[in-house]
Amino acid sequence: MKRNLEHSTYTKETEALAKFAKALGHPTRIAILKHLENQSCCCTGDLVEVFPLAQSTISQHLKELKTAGLIQGELKPPKIKYCINQKNWKIAKALFQQFFD
Repeated sequence: MKRNLEHSTYTKETEALAKFAKALGHPTRIAILKHLENQSCCCTGDLVEVFPLAQSTISQHLKELKTAGLIQGELKPPKIKYCINQKNWKIAKALFQQFFD
């Protein structure tokens, strides 16, 4: 009989690492994070000027990064300003470092 692993089998750290890794699973998301690392904040329109992608595509990547907690958005009507979520960014760095060590 095949045994399925339940969520309770994993540590909180393992689940967080998997969530961050999934968000980093696309080259555009990595490029967005690198860009945001060098900016205090920026809007979707700013990223559309930097990356040769449709605004809807950029928005989808931002949504994935935000869902994973790597970025945060602040509503400044009619725009949303995005920046790195510094707390979770530090956690992600530490988890990846532990994983690779």
